[in-house]
Amino acid sequence: MTTTVALAGSTGSIGTQTLDVVAAEPDRFEVVALGASGRNLDQLVAQAQAVRPRVVAVFDEAAATLVAQRLPGIEVRAGAAGLASLGAEADVCVNGVVGFAGLEVTLATLLAGRRLALANKESLIAGGPVVQQARRTPGAELVPVDSEHGAIHQCLRSRDEQGPPRVHRLVLTASGGPFRGSTRDELRAVTIDDALAHPTWAMGPKITIDSSTLMNKGLEVIEAHELFGAPAGAAGVGIGYDEIEVVVHRQSIIHSMVTYTDGSTIAQLSSPDMRLPIGYALAWPDRATVPFGAGIDWGTLARLDFEPPDLEAFPCLRLAYEAGRAGGLAPAWLNAANEEAVAGFLAGEIAWVDIAAVCAAVLDRHDGATATTVDDVIDADRRARAEARSVMADEPCVRTITP
Repeated sequence: MTTTVALAGSTGSIGTQTLDVVAAEPDRFEVVALGASGRNLDQLVAQAQAVRPRVVAVFDEAAATLVAQRLPGIEVRAGAAGLASLGAEADVCVNGVVGFAGLEVTLATLLAGRRLALANKESLIAGGPVVQQARRTPGAELVPVDSEHGAIHQCLRSRDEQGPPRVHRLVLTASGGPFRGSTRDELRAVTIDDALAHPTWAMGPKITIDSSTLMNKGLEVIEAHELFGAPAGAAGVGIGYDEIEVVVHRQSIIHSMVTYTDGSTIAQLSSPDMRLPIGYALAWPDRATVPFGAGIDWGTLARLDFEPPDLEAFPCLRLAYEAGRAGGLAPAWLNAANEEAVAGFLAGEIAWVDIAAVCAAVLDRHDGATATTVDDVIDADRRARAEARSVMADEPCVRTITP
């Protein structure tokens, strides 16, 4: 039986690799809908001409008109609503949209009672309370595409889901990014090119910068709690932030681990290739039949190293724990502040070390509000971005903040 696939964010890293996975098993998966921002029109058109979906959605409404002219016979939808509508078009929707903009795709997919293959962690982090409500829609299921959370999802398959969770700890691994081992003083001289040179993963610029600051790992901690944490039940295993640990593992072979109450630890190991967790999410509850990545040569893999993260040099990880424990809309404020700060760094407006400083300043201004509706989340995102821009506008002030 063919599984139909909708792909939001098709021209990005996750999107192009999803198309690789589909192409590897063409009799098993069929792309019926594509969506993208509209910044890479030629690429989007080429993708549509190759897979011939029923629907193409373009976030940029002006770009959508151009796409429609180039794709006769294919329905073209425009704007945020058009992109979100892809969630109801297929058996599974891959959300590879970057940043907060992916929230509407996440909600639309779950509310349609479909499977969400989630690569857009920001929507779950910022919109956690409303996303959790949507997850209760009959038929809805969420399978994470992040390599770390995909690994935890696999490790949790070893437990008896009908009995007590018996989970003691979740362990997320981090490569350490390009600056592993650097001191905070050394990091003051980081350039944009330095921060974009990730040693392991090929990702888009925003996620690559997040990896360099360890904010990506901090957001993954919040995501892990939303996906697998308290309370225990169909989606959770009843653990809090104190039971979610991060370790630096430079080989990027172990992608995450679960320790059970009897002391056993189960880990998921593979070569670092995002097509593996993408294939896992598309095939769930089965598995892909095509191996991705080079595989592990056990005869030459000499060692697996681990070390604790340096929270002084990389304070973004600590800030994420603080936001997660605060709950409510604090993660939304942190996510928005980080997106604005990363954009400011990539534009040359602030230094790399100022990313954490901006996030700390904005998180300090969070008013403790909680969310019950999507509008609450959108308003929080708007307010936090305004605060971040205000902080960055006063550059001397930014540099005096100690995260």
